[in-house]
Amino acid sequence: MEMRSCPIGEMEKLLVAAACDECSKGAVRETMRLAKVCASKMYAVSVVETNPEYSALAMDTVEEAAIEVRELLKSIKEEAEAEGLECETIAHRGGDVHRHLIDDAKEVGATLIVMGRKGRTGLKRLMMGSVAEAVIADAPCNVLVVPREAGLSLKRIMVATDGSVRCEKAISEAISLAKRSGSALIAVSVARRESDGHTALARVKRVKELAEQEGFAVETVTAVGVPYENIVHAAKERDVDLIVVGRKGRTGIKSFFMGSNSERVIGLSTCAVLVV
Repeated sequence: MEMRSCPIGEMEKLLVAAACDECSKGAVRETMRLAKVCASKMYAVSVVETNPEYSALAMDTVEEAAIEVRELLKSIKEEAEAEGLECETIAHRGGDVHRHLIDDAKEVGATLIVMGRKGRTGLKRLMMGSVAEAVIADAPCNVLVVPREAGLSLKRIMVATDGSVRCEKAISEAISLAKRSGSALIAVSVARRESDGHTALARVKRVKELAEQEGFAVETVTAVGVPYENIVHAAKERDVDLIVVGRKGRTGIKSFFMGSNSERVIGLSTCAVLVV
Protein backbone atom coordinates (compact mmCIF):
# COMPACT_ATOMS: atom_id res chain seq x y z
CA MET A 1 0.00 0.00 0.00
CA GLU A 2 1.44 3.34 -1.04
CA MET A 3 1.00 6.47 1.05
CA ARG A 4 -1.76 8.48 -0.62
CA SER A 5 -1.79 11.44 1.74
CA CYS A 6 0.60 13.05 4.20
CA PRO A 7 0.49 11.05 7.46
CA ILE A 8 1.69 14.00 9.56
CA GLY A 9 0.01 17.39 9.60
CA GLU A 10 2.95 19.76 9.33
CA MET A 11 5.72 18.32 7.17
CA GLU A 12 7.04 21.40 5.41
CA LYS A 13 10.75 20.64 5.73
CA LEU A 14 12.44 17.24 5.95
CA LEU A 15 16.12 16.94 6.80
CA VAL A 16 17.83 13.67 5.88
CA ALA A 17 21.29 12.65 7.03
CA ALA A 18 23.12 11.31 3.97
CA ALA A 19 26.26 9.19 4.20
CA CYS A 20 28.56 7.58 1.66
CA ASP A 21 27.65 4.05 2.69
CA GLU A 22 24.68 1.73 2.44
CA CYS A 23 23.10 2.67 5.77
CA SER A 24 21.52 5.94 4.61
CA LYS A 25 19.89 4.56 1.46
CA GLY A 26 16.64 3.65 3.20
CA ALA A 27 16.52 7.04 4.92
CA VAL A 28 16.99 8.94 1.64
CA ARG A 29 14.46 6.77 -0.20
CA GLU A 30 11.74 7.17 2.45
CA THR A 31 12.42 10.90 2.83
CA MET A 32 11.69 11.30 -0.87
CA ARG A 33 8.48 9.31 -0.51
CA LEU A 34 7.35 11.46 2.41
CA ALA A 35 8.34 14.68 0.64
CA LYS A 36 6.29 13.67 -2.38
CA VAL A 37 3.04 12.96 -0.52
CA CYS A 38 3.51 15.85 1.93
CA ALA A 39 4.72 18.44 -0.63
CA SER A 40 7.74 18.98 1.60
CA LYS A 41 11.09 20.56 0.88
CA MET A 42 14.06 18.22 1.37
CA TYR A 43 17.39 19.10 2.90
CA ALA A 44 20.11 16.48 2.37
CA VAL A 45 22.99 16.96 4.81
CA SER A 46 26.32 15.15 4.82
CA VAL A 47 29.43 15.62 6.95
CA VAL A 48 33.06 14.79 6.18
CA GLU A 49 34.22 13.79 9.64
CA THR A 50 37.68 15.23 10.28
CA ASN A 51 39.71 17.55 12.50
CA PRO A 52 42.60 19.96 11.90
CA GLU A 53 45.25 17.42 12.87
CA TYR A 54 43.88 14.70 10.62
CA SER A 55 43.35 17.15 7.76
CA ALA A 56 47.00 18.21 7.97
CA LEU A 57 48.27 14.62 8.01
CA ALA A 58 45.90 13.16 5.45
CA MET A 59 44.88 16.04 3.21
CA ASP A 60 44.42 13.84 0.14
CA THR A 61 42.16 11.42 2.01
CA VAL A 62 39.99 14.26 3.33
CA GLU A 63 39.71 15.78 -0.14
CA GLU A 64 38.70 12.43 -1.60
CA ALA A 65 36.01 12.10 1.06
CA ALA A 66 34.80 15.64 0.33
CA ILE A 67 34.52 14.86 -3.39
CA GLU A 68 32.58 11.69 -2.59
CA VAL A 69 30.17 13.64 -0.39
CA ARG A 70 29.62 16.28 -3.08
CA GLU A 71 28.87 13.56 -5.63
CA LEU A 72 26.48 11.87 -3.23
CA LEU A 73 24.59 15.09 -2.54
CA LYS A 74 24.48 15.92 -6.22
CA SER A 75 22.96 12.54 -7.05
CA ILE A 76 20.35 12.91 -4.28
CA LYS A 77 19.40 16.37 -5.52
CA GLU A 78 19.13 15.17 -9.13
CA GLU A 79 17.00 12.19 -8.13
CA ALA A 80 14.73 14.37 -5.97
CA GLU A 81 14.28 16.98 -8.68
CA ALA A 82 13.51 14.26 -11.22
CA GLU A 83 10.60 13.36 -8.92
CA GLY A 84 9.46 16.98 -8.88
CA LEU A 85 10.79 17.66 -5.38
CA GLU A 86 12.57 20.73 -4.08
CA CYS A 87 15.88 19.65 -2.56
CA GLU A 88 18.67 21.67 -0.99
CA THR A 89 22.02 20.07 -0.15
CA ILE A 90 24.37 20.99 2.70
CA ALA A 91 27.92 19.69 3.16
CA HIS A 92 30.13 20.12 6.22
CA ARG A 93 33.62 19.22 7.36
CA GLY A 94 34.58 18.70 10.98
CA GLY A 95 33.96 16.66 14.07
CA ASP A 96 30.75 16.44 16.09
CA VAL A 97 28.68 15.17 13.17
CA HIS A 98 25.50 15.26 15.22
CA ARG A 99 26.06 18.93 16.03
CA HIS A 100 26.03 19.87 12.36
CA LEU A 101 22.80 17.93 11.84
CA ILE A 102 21.12 19.51 14.86
CA ASP A 103 22.24 23.02 13.96
CA ASP A 104 21.04 22.61 10.37
CA ALA A 105 17.68 21.26 11.56
CA LYS A 106 17.22 24.30 13.77
CA GLU A 107 18.40 26.75 11.11
CA VAL A 108 16.07 25.49 8.38
CA GLY A 109 13.19 24.80 10.77
CA ALA A 110 13.00 21.07 9.99
CA THR A 111 9.81 19.32 11.05
CA LEU A 112 11.40 15.87 10.87
CA ILE A 113 14.95 14.50 10.84
CA VAL A 114 15.38 11.20 8.98
CA MET A 115 18.40 9.00 9.64
CA GLY A 116 19.59 5.59 8.54
CA ARG A 117 20.79 2.75 10.72
CA LYS A 118 23.67 0.45 10.03
CA GLY A 119 22.85 -3.21 9.56
CA ARG A 120 24.56 -5.01 12.41
CA THR A 121 24.55 -8.38 14.08
CA GLY A 122 25.13 -9.63 17.59
CA LEU A 123 25.52 -7.49 20.68
CA LYS A 124 26.67 -4.40 18.77
CA ARG A 125 23.28 -4.27 17.11
CA LEU A 126 21.72 -3.35 20.45
CA MET A 127 23.27 0.11 20.18
CA MET A 128 22.12 2.35 17.34
CA GLY A 129 25.35 4.31 16.94
CA SER A 130 26.68 7.36 18.73
CA VAL A 131 25.71 9.91 16.05
CA ALA A 132 22.08 8.76 15.86
CA GLU A 133 21.86 8.59 19.63
CA ALA A 134 23.21 12.12 20.01
CA VAL A 135 20.92 13.51 17.28
CA ILE A 136 17.86 11.95 18.91
CA ALA A 137 18.89 13.29 22.29
CA ASP A 138 19.14 16.90 21.12
CA ALA A 139 16.78 17.03 18.14
CA PRO A 140 14.39 20.01 18.02
CA CYS A 141 11.80 17.81 16.28
CA ASN A 142 10.80 14.17 15.85
CA VAL A 143 13.40 11.76 14.44
CA LEU A 144 12.66 8.89 12.06
CA VAL A 145 15.24 6.08 12.00
CA VAL A 146 15.00 3.91 8.89
CA PRO A 147 16.91 0.63 8.45
CA ARG A 148 18.23 0.22 4.90
CA GLU A 149 15.62 -2.31 3.77
CA ALA A 150 12.66 -0.85 5.66
CA GLY A 151 9.75 0.87 3.92
CA LEU A 152 6.99 3.18 5.12
CA SER A 153 3.77 1.78 3.73
CA LEU A 154 2.10 2.65 7.06
CA LYS A 155 -0.21 -0.34 6.97
CA ARG A 156 0.38 -1.20 10.61
CA ILE A 157 1.70 1.16 13.27
CA MET A 158 2.72 0.07 16.77
CA VAL A 159 3.07 2.39 19.74
CA ALA A 160 4.95 1.28 22.84
CA THR A 161 3.87 2.66 26.21
CA ASP A 162 5.27 2.41 29.72
CA GLY A 163 2.83 4.90 31.19
CA SER A 164 5.31 7.80 31.30
CA VAL A 165 4.74 11.37 30.09
CA ARG A 166 7.06 10.81 27.12
CA CYS A 167 4.84 7.93 26.03
CA GLU A 168 1.75 10.13 26.21
CA LYS A 169 3.23 12.23 23.42
CA ALA A 170 4.13 9.11 21.45
CA ILE A 171 0.57 7.80 21.83
CA SER A 172 -0.89 11.08 20.58
CA GLU A 173 1.45 11.03 17.57
CA ALA A 174 0.68 7.39 16.78
CA ILE A 175 -3.08 7.97 16.91
CA SER A 176 -2.72 10.99 14.63
CA LEU A 177 -0.57 9.00 12.18
CA ALA A 178 -3.00 6.10 12.12
CA LYS A 179 -5.99 8.39 11.63
CA ARG A 180 -4.42 10.31 8.74
CA SER A 181 -2.99 7.28 6.96
CA GLY A 182 -5.83 4.82 7.60
CA SER A 183 -3.39 2.45 9.31
CA ALA A 184 -4.13 -0.30 11.77
CA LEU A 185 -2.87 0.70 15.23
CA ILE A 186 -1.41 -1.66 17.80
CA ALA A 187 -0.62 -0.65 21.39
CA VAL A 188 1.95 -2.67 23.32
CA SER A 189 3.05 -2.56 26.93
CA VAL A 190 5.44 -4.90 28.71
CA ALA A 191 5.47 -5.74 32.41
CA ARG A 192 8.77 -6.87 33.86
CA ARG A 193 7.04 -9.21 36.36
CA GLU A 194 3.86 -11.26 36.28
CA SER A 195 2.61 -9.30 39.28
CA ASP A 196 2.68 -6.10 37.20
CA GLY A 197 0.55 -7.52 34.39
CA HIS A 198 -2.47 -5.50 35.44
CA THR A 199 -0.47 -2.29 35.00
CA ALA A 200 0.44 -3.19 31.42
CA LEU A 201 -3.23 -3.96 30.73
CA ALA A 202 -4.24 -0.55 32.10
CA ARG A 203 -1.70 1.19 29.86
CA VAL A 204 -2.91 -0.36 26.61
CA LYS A 205 -6.53 0.11 27.69
CA ARG A 206 -5.86 3.85 27.92
CA VAL A 207 -4.50 3.88 24.36
CA LYS A 208 -7.57 1.96 23.21
CA GLU A 209 -9.90 4.46 24.86
CA LEU A 210 -8.08 7.46 23.37
CA ALA A 211 -8.18 5.92 19.89
CA GLU A 212 -11.87 5.02 20.21
CA GLN A 213 -12.57 8.68 20.97
CA GLU A 214 -11.10 9.37 17.53
CA GLY A 215 -13.36 6.76 15.97
CA PHE A 216 -11.18 3.74 15.34
CA ALA A 217 -10.23 0.48 17.03
CA VAL A 218 -6.87 -0.55 18.45
CA GLU A 219 -5.34 -3.98 18.87
CA THR A 220 -3.73 -4.31 22.30
CA VAL A 221 -0.76 -6.47 23.23
CA THR A 222 0.72 -7.10 26.67
CA ALA A 223 3.67 -9.23 27.60
CA VAL A 224 5.92 -10.04 30.55
CA GLY A 225 9.71 -9.88 30.35
CA VAL A 226 12.36 -7.65 28.86
CA PRO A 227 10.53 -4.67 27.29
CA TYR A 228 12.63 -4.08 24.15
CA GLU A 229 12.75 -7.80 23.29
CA ASN A 230 8.97 -8.12 23.54
CA ILE A 231 8.29 -4.91 21.62
CA VAL A 232 10.53 -5.95 18.72
CA HIS A 233 9.09 -9.48 18.71
CA ALA A 234 5.50 -8.19 18.71
CA ALA A 235 6.29 -5.84 15.81
CA LYS A 236 7.82 -8.64 13.72
CA GLU A 237 4.99 -11.04 14.52
CA ARG A 238 2.37 -8.53 13.38
CA ASP A 239 4.27 -7.26 10.33
CA VAL A 240 4.44 -3.70 11.69
CA ASP A 241 6.21 -1.17 9.47
CA LEU A 242 6.50 1.68 11.98
CA ILE A 243 7.11 1.66 15.74
CA VAL A 244 6.48 4.90 17.65
CA VAL A 245 8.37 5.46 20.90
CA GLY A 246 8.83 8.39 23.24
CA ARG A 247 12.03 10.22 24.12
CA LYS A 248 12.90 11.20 27.65
CA GLY A 249 13.28 14.89 28.34
CA ARG A 250 16.90 15.63 29.26
CA THR A 251 19.24 18.56 29.63
CA GLY A 252 22.98 19.02 29.50
CA ILE A 253 25.80 16.95 28.09
CA LYS A 254 24.77 13.87 30.08
CA SER A 255 21.40 13.91 28.33
CA PHE A 256 22.66 11.91 25.33
CA PHE A 257 21.58 8.57 26.78
CA MET A 258 18.07 8.02 25.52
CA GLY A 259 16.93 5.15 27.69
CA SER A 260 17.96 1.57 27.09
CA ASN A 261 14.60 0.23 25.92
CA SER A 262 13.93 2.88 23.25
CA GLU A 263 17.56 2.71 22.14
CA ARG A 264 17.51 -1.06 21.84
CA VAL A 265 14.18 -1.07 20.01
CA ILE A 266 15.78 1.21 17.42
CA GLY A 267 18.89 -0.94 17.27
CA LEU A 268 17.04 -4.25 16.83
CA SER A 269 13.92 -3.34 14.90
CA THR A 270 13.68 -4.39 11.25
CA CYS A 271 11.14 -1.62 10.61
CA ALA A 272 11.36 2.16 10.89
CA VAL A 273 11.12 3.76 14.33
CA LEU A 274 9.71 7.23 14.99
CA VAL A 275 11.10 8.87 18.14
CA VAL A 276 8.73 11.53 19.46
